[in-house]
Amino acid sequence: MGLIIHSEKINATIARSLAEICPFGAVEVIGETIAINSACKLCKLCVRKGPAGAITFEDNQVLSCDKNAYSGIAVFAEQRGGRIHPVSLELLGKARSLSGVISQPVIALLIGSDLASASQELLRYGADTVYVYDDPRLKDFLIAPYTNAFTDFIEKVKPSSVLVGATSLGRSVAPRTAARVHSGLTADCTMLEMKENTDLVQIRPAFGGNIMAQIISPNARPQFCTVRYKIFSAPPRGEAHGEIIRMEVTEEMTKSKTSIISIEPKPTQIDISDAEVIVACGRGVKSKEDLSLCQMLADVLGAQMACTRPLVESGFIEPTRQIGLSGRTVHPKLIVTIGVSGSVQFAAGMRSSDCILAVNTDRNAPIFDIAHYGFVGDLYGILPKLIQKIQSRPKW
Repeated sequence: MGLIIHSEKINATIARSLAEICPFGAVEVIGETIAINSACKLCKLCVRKGPAGAITFEDNQVLSCDKNAYSGIAVFAEQRGGRIHPVSLELLGKARSLSGVISQPVIALLIGSDLASASQELLRYGADTVYVYDDPRLKDFLIAPYTNAFTDFIEKVKPSSVLVGATSLGRSVAPRTAARVHSGLTADCTMLEMKENTDLVQIRPAFGGNIMAQIISPNARPQFCTVRYKIFSAPPRGEAHGEIIRMEVTEEMTKSKTSIISIEPKPTQIDISDAEVIVACGRGVKSKEDLSLCQMLADVLGAQMACTRPLVESGFIEPTRQIGLSGRTVHPKLIVTIGVSGSVQFAAGMRSSDCILAVNTDRNAPIFDIAHYGFVGDLYGILPKLIQKIQSRPKW
């Protein structure tokens, strides 16, 4: 599979035009012909936009799989000390809605030690079946044993789709397992849809956030994807209904070339992903004086301060408070954006907020397309009045 260069149809003029077409600088001009370097993304613009027949795309590899041999939407249920990570509960809720399209079960995979309570909890959040690899040798996360157990689960249960939280652990184990079972993986999905033929539509920003790519794997099973925390909502906790199946943990499965010497807990830090009220500052906040006014608003609202990437790069706010594709994903009850244009990268990290209030001098800023309420104006003209109004509200 790849691009085929037909040098007999290329001259110096055509070579230069092909180089200009490529947005990644992957087409190199060599005399009167060209070469494709490692920057190529296989976007195939050179095939579609270039002179007919100069470059063609050929896929000689015929892939196929028996889709009927795979069934169920599986969620890797990440846990630590028996406590389920919230992103796994969110994915169970999404798995349930996806399963309604294809009438397949929702499956949970649990790996660790002393998991009886955690298994019951997954049933309470909607799993039909929980497959458990419960062994003292799996108590702490090691990449090799977890990948071995995950792969064993895929080979024996054969789920059609696998959803994994885009946490540090999930981002480690998901691609390794996908490679083991010769399946692709779509990272950091922001939306998921299901076709009636069981193809999972994995949607994520691409090309710097300028487009939303819809990715499918029609000839491979299972379909792997990772999803960030706070993208979906967790289902309500109910009664435990379903089945718990204990899987065999073999000696070979737990072998690892690495070992844990000690575990040092990190100091607890404020995570804006869990904040219910946020004041987010963008490029429109030009100085520390502007930032102090935004902090005053955050104080009267009892909110956490957050920002877009330019403010991190300016050194105004620490990186842990950045919202967006390269930062945190948030789902607060209220977010007030100040001087935020509303790029796709930022919007992807906060658009599921319950209430969005935007303040911007540009009435055509994209943020107003997703905001529930908006103020067009300068922050010095709006924020003092907003702060005063909040401070004067009746105390209940």
